[in-house]
Amino acid sequence: MIKIHHLNNSRSHRVLWLLEELGVKYQLIKYQRDKITNLAPKELKEVHSLGKSPVLQDNDKTIIESGAVVTYIIDQYADETFYPKFTDGDYYQYLQLMHYAEGSAIAPFILQLYMRFLGNNSEPLQPRIKSEIKKHLSYLANTLGSNDYFFRNQFSGVDIMLSFVIEAGKISGTLIPFPNLEALLKRYQNRVSYKKAIEVGGDYLLGK
Repeated sequence: MIKIHHLNNSRSHRVLWLLEELGVKYQLIKYQRDKITNLAPKELKEVHSLGKSPVLQDNDKTIIESGAVVTYIIDQYADETFYPKFTDGDYYQYLQLMHYAEGSAIAPFILQLYMRFLGNNSEPLQPRIKSEIKKHLSYLANTLGSNDYFFRNQFSGVDIMLSFVIEAGKISGTLIPFPNLEALLKRYQNRVSYKKAIEVGGDYLLGK
């Protein structure tokens, strides 16, 4: 059985959501952030030297990085309606969006998060960060268009991966100009599997 080492209020939520969506049984090991520093507990380093979450253990495999974990679960446990075949013409569109979520798209939101600790010293960087956030949310809004979901207009791993970016936009107040992304986020959060992931995983501020 899969073991998931899960940290509250983290991108690890997406892994639980995916497992619930696919109906895969798993064992959950939960960790809580320090209430003062917001850092992960040292116990996570006993699982993997980086001390990050999520960590997936499946038989003899230990996998880190949420993108890799999501890809592994899909490859091993999802049916063929959930992802394209390598030979499909739109396979690389799928792959691009999967990697985009943890690459270019999330970067300005992470920068914005760390800028909070710099106070007024962050002011010179704020216009560029805000511009980058708007650019990436505009790209996602245009990619989605009038569809219900990003890839083939059906729910897929792309939605699981990109959800964190859209949630970050919502919590930062930058999603307002993009009503199709706001509607998409509501569809995500109304899924039974999404709600179940919060129920079993605990605190997830971006899910509110």
